[in-house]
Amino acid sequence: MNQTHILKIAEALKLKAKQVINTAQLLGEGATIPFISRYRKEVTGSLDEVAITAIRDRLEQLRELDKRREAILKSLEEMGKLSDELKTQLLAAETMTVLEDIYLPYRPKRRTRATIAREKGLEPLAQLILAQSGSDPLTEAARFVNPEKGVETVDDALAGARDIIAEIVNEDQAARAQIRQLFREKGTFRSRVVSEKEQEGIKYKDYFAWEEPVSCAPSHRVLALRRGENEGFLLLEIAPSQAAALTILEDLFVKGGKADSEQVRLAVHDSYQRLMQLSLETEIRLETKKRADGEAIHVFAENLRQLLLAAPLGQKSVLALDPGFRTGCKLICLDRQGRLLHNEAIYPHEPQKKTIEAEAIVTHLVDKFQIEAIAIGNGTAGRETEAFVRALKLPKSVQVVMVNESGASVYSASEVAREEFPDYDVTVRGAVSIGRRLMDPLAELVKIDPKSIGVGQYQHDVDQKALRQGLDDVVISCVNGVGVEINTASCQLLTYVSGLGPQLAKNIVEYRNENGPFVRREDFRRVSKLGPKAYEQAAGFLRIRNGENPLDASAVHPESYHIVNAVTQDLGCTLADLMGNEKLRKKINLNKYVTATVGLPTLNDIMNELAKPGRDPREKFEAFSFTEGVEKIGDVKPGMKLPGIVTNITNFGAFVDIGVHQDGLVHISQIADRFVPNPNDVLKVQQKVNVTVLEVDIVRKRISLSLRSKP
Repeated sequence: MNQTHILKIAEALKLKAKQVINTAQLLGEGATIPFISRYRKEVTGSLDEVAITAIRDRLEQLRELDKRREAILKSLEEMGKLSDELKTQLLAAETMTVLEDIYLPYRPKRRTRATIAREKGLEPLAQLILAQSGSDPLTEAARFVNPEKGVETVDDALAGARDIIAEIVNEDQAARAQIRQLFREKGTFRSRVVSEKEQEGIKYKDYFAWEEPVSCAPSHRVLALRRGENEGFLLLEIAPSQAAALTILEDLFVKGGKADSEQVRLAVHDSYQRLMQLSLETEIRLETKKRADGEAIHVFAENLRQLLLAAPLGQKSVLALDPGFRTGCKLICLDRQGRLLHNEAIYPHEPQKKTIEAEAIVTHLVDKFQIEAIAIGNGTAGRETEAFVRALKLPKSVQVVMVNESGASVYSASEVAREEFPDYDVTVRGAVSIGRRLMDPLAELVKIDPKSIGVGQYQHDVDQKALRQGLDDVVISCVNGVGVEINTASCQLLTYVSGLGPQLAKNIVEYRNENGPFVRREDFRRVSKLGPKAYEQAAGFLRIRNGENPLDASAVHPESYHIVNAVTQDLGCTLADLMGNEKLRKKINLNKYVTATVGLPTLNDIMNELAKPGRDPREKFEAFSFTEGVEKIGDVKPGMKLPGIVTNITNFGAFVDIGVHQDGLVHISQIADRFVPNPNDVLKVQQKVNVTVLEVDIVRKRISLSLRSKP
């Protein structure tokens, strides 16, 4: 383990070196982030998932840096240019940027103007002029005129020398560092519309003549500008003041007002305008893109976390409707375990308008299958279908809930859905997804690519590898944070359990199908290819309700069962007594059970679990309904106060579904009566809110909303 890396990470994250070392070792042994965070607190000093993830990511960055360093050292050695001084510089480089700056003068390149000038023998002249010793450049250049080499005149010689000097300036490490800093601190994004693309690119109208400092441009604008450029509607450049850049370079390379100094000045200007400006603009483009990607991925990840952890209805008998007009509403019935019992189509709306028949079907099915809740997709005809259902004379105990169906169509056409329901078409699968999403959002949403769920910000523009890593981290965190009932979980849900993965998840389902439900955690070991390491990682996150051992339904890891057994023996009580009697638990002296490997953090976690075994960390489900009569954007008027549900959060505000098939935007300035730096500090996806309508633009399909007490 690289000690230098450990110290760097510890310093950057303000952690102890031992915490970083131990965490890195656990990660290296294949331990997952949820497992380390939950069950190895004594080893890491109780680091949470955020800190452990940061250590993992920093380690990966440093490994990439080392990998590139090794490649550069090998390249220089093969070229015979690796001096001790150069090697020392490369080994001391702490960032990829510094590493590449050191390597730049030696990096193999295509033939440049400087290369051609060197081939003509003009390197000595360039070095003489760059030294600025006061010699006459015209006199010196005359000595290098050589028609056979293509140097016809003194001007040709001077031009070639300046080309060489320009390349030297461009490849100078100090010069690049200072100009790079200028780009970062004083650079400006400038965009303008491509000629004759004004109408076609109207959605980018705000950026047709836009300027903004690089240092403070928010991620969503950076990504919007780049998208506009990529789509061919905007011309985008990034640059600081040219005068400021040239002043820096002149201060570095031009010495006084001698005749040869003027030649250096000309070369410096050419170097910046022809080489360095473009090179560093490319760098800053990549740098700002990476930063914007990081922020966008963070926003997406936070939204996804909130959506996955939305309150579940729980195990209820559900009737689900995937609404539609012309094609009708697909209706399905699910039992309390989410199994499909019945499906058919009803046509309560135009053009068929078989309302009476549809009423009879729904009423009959609610009674036949003892339906406890009705889930209605919020897509086309959603509000009309909701009004139809609410008008029925159904038992008051039956909840009617609008469900966000984003991604349901993606699931219904997926391989996962085809495997689950091979004998049904996409309409049935989509309705099933809507119903199950109400029962348990987490269990159903893991079957869908997170990018299709509709809570991202420029998700198709960001680095896809980084996005996948960020979203996978969130899904894994949520699944393990909630815990998974092994006897009912789908293969897709099990895939995200710590230590498992697609193959072991499949093996678990196959074992369950062949041998019946698991009755104790120890039985997990019988699953094909589920070895000791996978068992250690997964066991604490897999639950068995109503099993032989009550601890199997909790987050207490089997490796700690002996501690609980010791406690019950010392107290002379049963496990059931201990879990059900708070006074009994208060008698426990935890210090008595501290060992070299088990400390108070783990013991406290065990006690918390005994108090509420297998508790679900998600909020309790609460019914919600939109305002009657406000079903399309034309029904929305300024000044209206409407209930809504937050569907997406961005850096510039939050989108709220008010039930009209077009989410409204609450700009960050309208989120609260006080200043809000980050919308995620105040709002959550799926949060129920009451908004005031500020403005409605029917043509552009835009609704402006406010959460302030006095908009």
